[in-house]
Amino acid sequence: MPSLYQDFARKARERFEAKREKRRTGEYRFTAHAEYKMKQYNLSEQKVRGVIRNPKRLEEGVVKNTVAVMQPVSLKRNPDGKEVWRQEIWVMYQQKAKSVPGGDPLENMLSTKQIRIISAWRYPGVSPKRNPVPEEILRELEGSETFEEND
Repeated sequence: MPSLYQDFARKARERFEAKREKRRTGEYRFTAHAEYKMKQYNLSEQKVRGVIRNPKRLEEGVVKNTVAVMQPVSLKRNPDGKEVWRQEIWVMYQQKAKSVPGGDPLENMLSTKQIRIISAWRYPGVSPKRNPVPEEILRELEGSETFEEND
């Protein structure tokens, strides 16, 4: 008969594996860091996906082969027509192709894209514009370029 501790440890492992599997399924994959930051800034998965789908601004990420996207919170227009906001939501992600280890290489090349969300955060105020994403990187992301997965 298992002890209380063994039962507790087994349940904890099951919860950990279920959470880990949830991060690894679907079109979007969340890193543990991204999940931590989403809790810290009270951001839902749905909100993060919305920022990725409809960004107000795109910039090159600070990490190699990443993109940072921004969407303002509570966007309003001044009487003169200028858009203003007091807070932004930022998401940094990397786009890669799904691949099945040991699978057909041709099928892996034709598989759908997968987005790996690295981090998400709220920025108080309006962030200064940095270097926008160069056109060649945008074309590369839209093209069939794949990134190696380092899991």
